[in-house]
Amino acid sequence: MSHQITKTRLANNLLVLLKEIHTAPLISNWIWYRVGSRDEIAGITGISHWVEHMQFKGTPQFPGKVLDRLISREGGYWNAFTFLDWTTYFETMPADKIDLALRLEADRMLNSTFDHQEVEAERTVIISERQGHENEPLFLLKEQVQATSFRVHSYHHEIIGDLEDLQTIQRDDLYKHYRKHYVPANAVLAIAGDFETEAMLNSIREHFEPIPSGDPIPRRIRGEPPPHGEHRLTVEGPGETVYIQAAFRSPAATHPDFLPYLVMDSLLTGPGNLNLFGGGISNKTSRLYRALVENELAVSVGGGVIATLDPYLHSIVITVHPQRTPEEVISVLDEEIHRIQEQSPQPEELERAVKQARALFAYGSESVTNQAYWMGYTEMFDTYDWFLNFLDRLSEVTPQDVQRVSQTYLSQRNRVVGVYLPEKQS
Repeated sequence: MSHQITKTRLANNLLVLLKEIHTAPLISNWIWYRVGSRDEIAGITGISHWVEHMQFKGTPQFPGKVLDRLISREGGYWNAFTFLDWTTYFETMPADKIDLALRLEADRMLNSTFDHQEVEAERTVIISERQGHENEPLFLLKEQVQATSFRVHSYHHEIIGDLEDLQTIQRDDLYKHYRKHYVPANAVLAIAGDFETEAMLNSIREHFEPIPSGDPIPRRIRGEPPPHGEHRLTVEGPGETVYIQAAFRSPAATHPDFLPYLVMDSLLTGPGNLNLFGGGISNKTSRLYRALVENELAVSVGGGVIATLDPYLHSIVITVHPQRTPEEVISVLDEEIHRIQEQSPQPEELERAVKQARALFAYGSESVTNQAYWMGYTEMFDTYDWFLNFLDRLSEVTPQDVQRVSQTYLSQRNRVVGVYLPEKQS
């Protein structure tokens, strides 16, 4: 897999990353905007996600109902995602049809209409999405754990936003958010696939360069103060299953501890996938699986660390066995954490964890769509070099690094533990 990419900044400050891959007649086009739930304050939580929905409602040139048909008629696939730090849109198309994707993204960067009736129709859709989540135990638990973990920083709220705000945000709020953030100076265009770089650049210039750069965006991100001790909380709701979520403050993606942390999580909960669209591999060799699931204290255990701009959370989520109590499970969890803090892992155990992480990384970087994804995604919190150096840095992690990181971050005072209890069936 060649890593050769071309990186260019257009006259209007749009950052463009191009990678030629001639294995199949496909091109994947991603446009990333540096705006997500991190950029929201109380009163407008959920606005970035709602703006993403409105981007599918059309422009004068491409009315909403036409968009979907155009892409699928040409054999393409498209979607969009809103996250903590970013919003992204992509189209993977037959190589000779990619011009449609470029025209579409350049057009909706500037000309989305945000029709009043469409805004109200979408309000109903998003509120019912939010209410659907409220029937999911793990959503209810995660929301409370996240809000407790972040009192000050805007990672405090869920990406979908608070119901109160979804009921009161107006069309002009959405439009203002869109005009402020959807500008070339705040965007990255990442394209991988079967094209010639020079011709592609000419095409990009033609579609995107006429768009005004946009004003610099002041970011007033408030840092989260260090925790003063463990928080425990209980959430009650529908269902019949008890869940536990232990969330530790974890380092940002660019912190030197991030990779050792990833390896430590892999030892504890199994290999995690940094590619949000990649699959997983079995976690049956992980320490917590063996301690909890094999000993019938839990039905399942999972965990993961996410690459974020600011320090976020390392979550361990456990489904408690019907015959066991949350207290029994938490005490075994604590024993396993204590064990990794007291004794650095054996080299062969570390080697297996690194090997699994490498395999997942490879699976999640193969397709043209995934390669274009990584190019833009890493620019949201660092640069593409982060991706290129990932495997080398991973293999440099030592057993001592893992032990040190577990001692630094997995302390009880650095965590929030939430227990989900089903409301008693009447």
